[in-house]
Amino acid sequence: MPLYTPEERKRRDASPWTLVQGILAPVQFLVFLISLGLVLRFLYTGEGAQAATISVVVKTLVLYTIMITGSIWEKVVFGKYLFVRAFFWEDVFSMLVLALHTAYLISLAYLPVYDQMLLALAAYATYVINATQFLLKLRAARLDQARLDAAQNVSGRVGIGQAETAL
Repeated sequence: MPLYTPEERKRRDASPWTLVQGILAPVQFLVFLISLGLVLRFLYTGEGAQAATISVVVKTLVLYTIMITGSIWEKVVFGKYLFVRAFFWEDVFSMLVLALHTAYLISLAYLPVYDQMLLALAAYATYVINATQFLLKLRAARLDQARLDAAQNVSGRVGIGQAETAL
C-alpha cells in the first residue's frame, strides 16, 4: 500500500508545513550532534556542564517545535494531528522521545548533573531511532513515487503504441 493517496500527496506537496519540516529536521539533527558532543565531553572530562545543559534544553525546544509543526503537517495532509496510518509507529515512538526529553527538563530540578546527562543520552538514543524511522519512511515515499512515475510512463507508452497500431 502506498504511503500517500493521490489526494494526500497533493496536500503534502501544496502545504507550507512540508517545507517547515524539511528545514527543521536537519536543523534538529545539527543541534543534536552539537549537543551530543557537549554531553559526551562533560561525561568524559567533567567540564562544560553548563554548555551541555543549555544544549540539551535547546535540543528539547527544537524537538517540541518539530513535533508541534509535524502534528500540524499531519492534520493538513491526513486530517488527523497524530497517529495517522502512514506514520502510526513513528508517532508512537515519538511519544517516548518526547517523554524522555521532558523527563530531562524535569530532572534539572531534581537530579545531579551527571545523572541528567545520562538521561539526556537515553533521550538522544530514542531520538536517533525515531529519526531513522522517519528517514526510512521518507525513502519509502520516494520509492513509491518512483514506482508511480514508472507505471505512468509505461501506461503512457502503451497508450501511444496502441494509438499507432490503431492508425
